[in-house]
Amino acid sequence: MEVVNTFMTWIFKNRIGQINNFKENPIAIQEEILFELVNEAKRTEFGKKYSFSEMKTYADFASKVPIHDYEQMKPYIEMTMKGRQNVIWPTDIEWFSKSSGTTSSRSKYIPVSQEALEECHFKGGKDMLSMYVNNYPDSKLFSGKALTIGGSLSSNPLSNESSSKVGDVSAVITHNLPIWVQMARTPSLETALMNEWEAKIERMAREVMDENVTSISGVPTWTIVLLQRILELKGANNILEVWPNLEVFFHGAVAFGPYRGLFKELIPSERMRYMETYNASEGFFGIQDQKDSDELLLMLDYGIFYEFIPMEEWDNEHPKVVPLTEVELGKNYAILITTNAGLWRYKIGDTVKFTNLHPYRIKISGRTKHFINAFGEEVIVENAESAIQVAAEATHATITNFTAAPVYFGDSKSKGAHEWIVEFNKLPDDRERFINLLDEELRKVNSDYDAKRYKDLALTAPRVHVVNEGVFESWMRSRGKLGGQNKVPRLSNTREYVDEILQMIKPAQAS
Repeated sequence: MEVVNTFMTWIFKNRIGQINNFKENPIAIQEEILFELVNEAKRTEFGKKYSFSEMKTYADFASKVPIHDYEQMKPYIEMTMKGRQNVIWPTDIEWFSKSSGTTSSRSKYIPVSQEALEECHFKGGKDMLSMYVNNYPDSKLFSGKALTIGGSLSSNPLSNESSSKVGDVSAVITHNLPIWVQMARTPSLETALMNEWEAKIERMAREVMDENVTSISGVPTWTIVLLQRILELKGANNILEVWPNLEVFFHGAVAFGPYRGLFKELIPSERMRYMETYNASEGFFGIQDQKDSDELLLMLDYGIFYEFIPMEEWDNEHPKVVPLTEVELGKNYAILITTNAGLWRYKIGDTVKFTNLHPYRIKISGRTKHFINAFGEEVIVENAESAIQVAAEATHATITNFTAAPVYFGDSKSKGAHEWIVEFNKLPDDRERFINLLDEELRKVNSDYDAKRYKDLALTAPRVHVVNEGVFESWMRSRGKLGGQNKVPRLSNTREYVDEILQMIKPAQAS
């Protein structure tokens, strides 16, 4: 296996030169991609509608093609799902990534072309490995198996063609991986694509617990559930007793900070490495390329053209849109993407902040629809995750899940607050201190929240409910959102989620 590891490490390191090229020439690469996309799609129905053949500059593109959210792209996507091709992209599209959304639709179906699979998603996976082995040349990553925790597939509900499928993006990717990659991963493809999550976790645990696993890729929440079940089956104290050669967890989908303490308990080793990726249904956007930084390198040669809406413009009927050349450090932006799967100036719903411009690096700051701004406090997911992580670490707690929402003024004499529901794997050693630290850290990281909290003028201290383990899983199951790309909404500006959870738990479970 040492020979295989050495050879594979050499193969993946060869991509570093191409990555350095787009780091050094980001604007030229992005302009080239834009006009490759426009030229490729000029004979599609969408391209003809917006006169792609007449476009010569970015200004032409920005003036002719309107901004689209999912509801506006939905008619084109549904035509494609029904089998009509050459609508938004010239090559046939048979795969659709299913995503639980924040739109009026229960599910979003994102087109995945062959180009998107190969030039974006697969390329992102290869680049993740390239950066990892470049940063850690002593890695033995390829001497064992890669454990991948993905979603499930099902038939296209709008088509009778058996070849057309929908599923979590991880499942779409896993199903289409080349054979040499399938041989290097675990569990079996049949198990990896199972639909029923409780049975799937059990079968995965039994399949993988005796493998030589050197890496894990997945969402932190489901990874924790799997690892805990493996420890039960093996009677082990920690996962290194099961997989002594485990060296890295490639994670994404949700912020890792609140889970870091729990992973340190499950994998108690200073040698264990954690690497973040930004891979969504719509594309593979970013990779943590530096060992000692949680910033993500924006991947600019994946067939995706990027634009950004400053969040202060978000609610405007015609918001200002800026290309990569005009972004500023530390400013909160909503992302617009144009892709090689036929999404055109599409609002993905995520917000980012640029932490570096040479090369372009970002941090995910939240969602355009996941925030609390009931009293002008403008708390975003990034604020909440930072604050709860500080509070948990200081009180020796580990958190499984959480969500928060506003408590609105009941009458003229009452004041607002934020109500949190937190599920712990390990309770804080001082609950009141946990709440105080959560509040204090929010005041530190958000000046608007601090202003509203001043002398309890508009907001009083947070109200925190502690619930038993498994409550969030039960709630997600009751909503038909269990597994895959479905994520617990961290923040909401309405009380819909908080009230649903409080109604479903017994009084003894919340305190």
